[in-house]
Amino acid sequence: MLAAIVAHRRTPSNVALTRRRPGLRILAPAEALRALKGGDVAIGRLDVSAHLDGIEVGLWELARLEGAGVRVLNRPRALVAAHDKLATSRALAEAAVPHPRTAHVTAPSSVIPFEPPVVVKPRFGSWGRDVALCEDASSLRRHLAEIAHRRWFKSHGALVQELIPPQGEDLRLLVAAGTVVGAVRRVAAHGEWRTNVALGATRHPVLPTTEARELAVAAARAIEADLVGVDLLPTPSGRHVVIELNGAVEFNQQYALDGGDVVERVLTALLHDQLAAVA
Repeated sequence: MLAAIVAHRRTPSNVALTRRRPGLRILAPAEALRALKGGDVAIGRLDVSAHLDGIEVGLWELARLEGAGVRVLNRPRALVAAHDKLATSRALAEAAVPHPRTAHVTAPSSVIPFEPPVVVKPRFGSWGRDVALCEDASSLRRHLAEIAHRRWFKSHGALVQELIPPQGEDLRLLVAAGTVVGAVRRVAAHGEWRTNVALGATRHPVLPTTEARELAVAAARAIEADLVGVDLLPTPSGRHVVIELNGAVEFNQQYALDGGDVVERVLTALLHDQLAAVA
């Protein structure tokens, strides 16, 4: 049996997974389609496009692999539901998972069914890029007018979400095969309300509560994801809401729970009895 991570980039997490299991390879989608056969395993790690206008190419190849009998973890529909924030919102609403009210806008004049303050973000977004906080209706309209000519807005519009009052931190839980295998608390940089590490946030070890774990697992189940990062925002009531999902989540040993090996836990959860058979 062969196993491969289907991805375009040798990110630190992808490399760490392959180093732990020498037979596990990183293959581009077209390479995976040629190399993998029925009974093999493909771990889909396609990310958001660098232009924020969709998902990296390769969903078609993952679908072909699944049709050929390859065990695909993070199937195409799961990756779409994780990376497309509109699909995320709909899936979470259908599963009754707490999530901010969300509206899809395609023009600065689009009607938004709730009042500011709101957060505006690309429909396919990551790294905190082009995410803006609008305190009132006039700033919202100005911002929508400013982004209306951007490539990603022309392709898919933008999402407007009700603001969960920022507390300068959030939780990211790593869910593999329906189990929380890692977690960090992300603390925003000084003067920054967004908690993206790409924007200077720092990661800190954390033992998530039962409530946070159950919420993360429910979110992963709602989109049928095998390996996903689930971002939780604390609310004034002391509980959490799911803010975003990441189908190509990056992780390292800072995510370890109880001093365990987070990479090993991911592999064990995903591959189960097939782990020993990886060539």
